[in-house]
Amino acid sequence: MSAQKITSVESLAQRSRQWRAEGRRVVLCHGTFDLMHTGHIRYLQRARKEGDVLVVTVTGDDFVNKGPGRPVFSERLRAENLAALACVDQVAINPAVSAVELLHQVQPSVYCKGSEYRKASDDVTGNIQLEQDAVEAHGGALMFTDELTFSSSNLLNEHFDVFPPETRAFLNGFKQRWQEKDVHRMIASLADLKVLVVGDAIIDQYHYTAPLGQTGKGSFLAVSYESEEQFAGGSLAVANHVAGFARDVTLVTGLGALDSHEAFIRQKLLPNVKPQFFTIPDAPTVTKRRFVDADLTKLFEVYYFKENAVRGAVESQLCDWLDAHLQEFDVVVVPDFGNGFITSPMVERLSAKSKFLAVNTQINSGNRGYHVIHRYPRADFISLNEPELRMAAHNRHDPLEQVAQAVGERLDAKSLAVTRGKKGVMLHDLQAQATLSVPALSTKVVDRVGAGDAFLSLAALCAARGIDAELTAFIGSVAAAMDVQMVGNRESIRPVPLAKYVSTLLK
Repeated sequence: MSAQKITSVESLAQRSRQWRAEGRRVVLCHGTFDLMHTGHIRYLQRARKEGDVLVVTVTGDDFVNKGPGRPVFSERLRAENLAALACVDQVAINPAVSAVELLHQVQPSVYCKGSEYRKASDDVTGNIQLEQDAVEAHGGALMFTDELTFSSSNLLNEHFDVFPPETRAFLNGFKQRWQEKDVHRMIASLADLKVLVVGDAIIDQYHYTAPLGQTGKGSFLAVSYESEEQFAGGSLAVANHVAGFARDVTLVTGLGALDSHEAFIRQKLLPNVKPQFFTIPDAPTVTKRRFVDADLTKLFEVYYFKENAVRGAVESQLCDWLDAHLQEFDVVVVPDFGNGFITSPMVERLSAKSKFLAVNTQINSGNRGYHVIHRYPRADFISLNEPELRMAAHNRHDPLEQVAQAVGERLDAKSLAVTRGKKGVMLHDLQAQATLSVPALSTKVVDRVGAGDAFLSLAALCAARGIDAELTAFIGSVAAAMDVQMVGNRESIRPVPLAKYVSTLLK
């Protein structure tokens, strides 16, 4: 019987129209309902008293932005739990982040939320006001219940062991030092930074394949083509990450005169990113074509680029632009991928004239052994992975803190972050002569491509704002944890999902 209560949003909207035509009051409740508990049951029973029909919608799995390991239960199981309650008449799975469009479709007489949503200032998503506007647009009303409440996130964190013991110990200690509202306030303080992003534009192409096995006439692997997808990567991705948190973002990058991909790039950049494109003659925009299997295991990669393409007139134009504008920005973020866009004269200007300079010099297949952070004479914030740091120092075995100190001192850096994959992040604060670590904050890894860029983007803004080193490392780590759960640079890190992730971690 309970399974018969589960329907689609479209069918639910149709039924709602019928009920309203019959003069019946429709009450709608919406949420994730990941762990059904007493608070949920009382909330739903109270909501049922407000009308003749109670319908409940659950957020679909792909749209639950509540942090690591969420949702614990699938959308179908969550819907079945709700349908089993006698007070619930219909259940549907909502394929969207918020209930705004759903409310326009269902048009309930009453939209019920729990008392924990009553205080608008506590709503990190900003969705409650939008939902109220949507329900009132059709003559309905928003109502808050006053029943007993529990935090599902808190219960799941305490009893479902989402994280290993060392991560749980870190979060417990972090919560003693930082309140959730303080973290959100610090993130909000990034909005008025004026930011410049300088670096290679990269088109990341994923060709999804299915292995066929070893070819019959050789020892190499044959695959069958299934589909393909491309993303705006490199400095384009960094600019989008930054633009989610800072209102004023300028991007300086180079597009090839051959295969520029300009229309695609402009389409992918967020509206508040102001691009300054410089045309690189006789070269394509850097493109990396990856062939991957169904598990996103990389089988092969092809680079499309021209070495040392930025020279002559275009290099002079770039240097002139930097000379004229660098001092206008509060922070300059340089994701230097070593594909030839950032030349030595540009490095000199970036190091000499930036008010606050944040740099990553990435090792990749095209520059290994030739591209290290020491090409910059100065940087305020440095973000490297461990191999990049050790290669720069030519030091394979000494403690990481010692290596970070030596590299940071050489560039007169204020702080240096070392991203370490599953081991999390180490941040060495050269001003305070202190080293701190943040463990990996994700339990699920879909694709590591772009995680370092996400960390650089958020941590650089925090460091430039003067936010405490531990909080800087934490916020950057949250961004990286979110990024590894998506394919490539399919999406940028945005404030609302990040705020939800932080809230879940600190419950």
